[in-house]
Amino acid sequence: MDLIPLILFTGALLFLMILGPMRKQKKEKNFLNQLKRGDRVITKSGLHGKIIEIVEGSETCVIETMAGKMRFEVSAISHEMSLKLNSKPKKK
Repeated sequence: MDLIPLILFTGALLFLMILGPMRKQKKEKNFLNQLKRGDRVITKSGLHGKIIEIVEGSETCVIETMAGKMRFEVSAISHEMSLKLNSKPKKK
């Protein structure tokens, strides 16, 4: 009798631990698929720039920065930091 609630709790906990990362991964995949020319982005290494070209066949993009143009993998673009960069500042 005491084992059933423990099993249910463990199952629910594992379900929630798997569901959260899956949602985050899905949002990031949609973000990367919707990138277009002119979007301001931040890479996971912290480089700020603007996308000037997306190469479909090789899954890379060319990002223009103050230092010049650089080619990066699309997966190197940070979803969270790019959203913060492009969000409008809230008025106090």
